[in-house]
Amino acid sequence: MDLNSLPKHNLQKEYLEHPVFGQLTELVTFYEALSDTTMGFISLGTKAIVNLDTYVFTSISGTLESIKNTLHSGRLNDSYALLRKYYDSTIINIYTNLYLNDHFSIDNFIVEHIDNWRSGKERIPEYRVISKYIKDSDKLKPITDLLQKDKLYKEIRERCNDHTHYNFYHNLLLNDNQTRLEGRVKAINHFQNDFIAIFVQHFAYLFYLNDHYMMSSDYVDYLDMGMTPEEDSQYWVASFIQEAFDKYVKCYRPDVAGELKAKTSMKLQ
Repeated sequence: MDLNSLPKHNLQKEYLEHPVFGQLTELVTFYEALSDTTMGFISLGTKAIVNLDTYVFTSISGTLESIKNTLHSGRLNDSYALLRKYYDSTIINIYTNLYLNDHFSIDNFIVEHIDNWRSGKERIPEYRVISKYIKDSDKLKPITDLLQKDKLYKEIRERCNDHTHYNFYHNLLLNDNQTRLEGRVKAINHFQNDFIAIFVQHFAYLFYLNDHYMMSSDYVDYLDMGMTPEEDSQYWVASFIQEAFDKYVKCYRPDVAGELKAKTSMKLQ
């Protein structure tokens, strides 16, 4: 049956015009910009010529674009499977940065565990192991304590797994875009909350650990032009970082925003 011949339903319009699609587009652009800005930073502890995170962020950007396209086609169940991939990639990104931060030294110039993963000689540990490593880190404890105040992230993980493994029949139904399920808008609202929560977690851990990733290009631009940088310009925050901080972290988790402002050296507003 031609779907265009069916009478339009308010839920269908509400679904297709849901704000999550605009948010996904914004964060696709965010990760692309972050990839560009991190390219100039060396991944200490590896033999990589280009910063490891440069390609991690473009990969994440691609995953978010896939989520947007899949979600827009009404395949909410498949979108959750991709959301789990996004979740995994952010946790792996934090783990690799934290592990390098913990183990790199003048006496351990190449951190083999991470460099072997980079070169395809060693698999990254399973999710349970890397998640525990992050949660047990004293360096990230203030952020972890805030994020773990409730069971939200455990519930998101379980939801992603339920959809990926068809643990419930209604998960499967959310992939049928020809059935006008009354709960579809409620489900996409839930998806939006889960997606933003994962982004906030990634933003908080990443910039708490590597606050220099927030730096605007102004300081380097001054040097490239042979000019003396303005005072404290090395602490200025890139505009796209500040915008994401205002729109997602401040808005959804003001407690996490306050911790980032208080404990990082960059001038977040």
